[in-house]
Amino acid sequence: MKFFRRFAFSRDIGIDLGTANTLIYVSGKGVVLSEPSVVAMDLNRGVPLAVGNEAKLMLGRTPGNIRAVRPLRDGVIADFDAAEQMIKYFIQNGNEGRSMISPRLVIGIPSGVTGVERRAVRDAAMAGAREVHLIDEPVAAAIGAGLPVTEPVGNMIVDIGGGTTEVAVLSLQGTVLSESVRVAGDELSDSITNYLKKVHNLVVGERTAEDIKIRIGSAFPDDEHDERSADVRGLHLLSGLPRTVNVRAGDIREAMTEPLNVIVEAVKRTLERTPPELAADIVDRGIMLAGGGAQVRGISDLISNETGILCHVAEDPLLCVVNGCGRVLEDFNRMNRVLDAYEVSMRSQV
Repeated sequence: MKFFRRFAFSRDIGIDLGTANTLIYVSGKGVVLSEPSVVAMDLNRGVPLAVGNEAKLMLGRTPGNIRAVRPLRDGVIADFDAAEQMIKYFIQNGNEGRSMISPRLVIGIPSGVTGVERRAVRDAAMAGAREVHLIDEPVAAAIGAGLPVTEPVGNMIVDIGGGTTEVAVLSLQGTVLSESVRVAGDELSDSITNYLKKVHNLVVGERTAEDIKIRIGSAFPDDEHDERSADVRGLHLLSGLPRTVNVRAGDIREAMTEPLNVIVEAVKRTLERTPPELAADIVDRGIMLAGGGAQVRGISDLISNETGILCHVAEDPLLCVVNGCGRVLEDFNRMNRVLDAYEVSMRSQV
């Protein structure tokens, strides 16, 4: 009876452990949490003060005894202790009100990470878990976007996250080929920061750069949109004083050209290596875009223009990876072939 209670009251959990945002899927409930991947640590006591939305508000605004950090960079763990605290917090809050006893975890990670980086993710998530399975993000994104990955047809997914862009061709629950580049949403924001510093001598924080990208950023020329503008506040390098400048959407698009070209070239290289039969399927079915970067205005038009293949943006691009993890959990026996073949289920010692 004790053994039965142990598993009857546990809910399996899917995690999209993203550079910019972490999302939690709880079996039987759906997506229950979506918050920024940010932790504010009390350096004197070594404990987290805030996680998620509350911690993001502290970025660039903390005193000396508090450090607000993003524990993941380029899709991998850069600060192990902060990442572990963040994962524990999100799991506890995502499954609030339940007896969280030894769940099975399925975590989406970039396909291009090393074995050491995979182990770091698994170890950070192991506390209290019955099993930890890793799934490549493009596979999870394709499942979450509703692509028929179990059928013998070619499906192409481009998952543009915060730290990495994943390009993959899938068929029969397997990855035929894939490419991962560590250029994505963060690099788009960084290019805006560099543009403002170089052209306007204005220093802005990452939150401000991200806000500009969301408000007026675009990837493909649009005469009407390119005339839009926005006021940007920051620190003027020459005077050392706060200053406001007005920037045009067309200039921001030009500033983002370099990282956008890296993403496009990754798509082209993957297409060039695709077997002919699968390439024909992709031409017929198009390319699916997922991830937060898919929401950049005109990015589907840019990829379509450069490849000659129609691009579609998933219905909920931000939720594709976590929904894919959730669908694997809900139909684990049938879908477990998509999980990392090199990962062994880890059991806790409780």
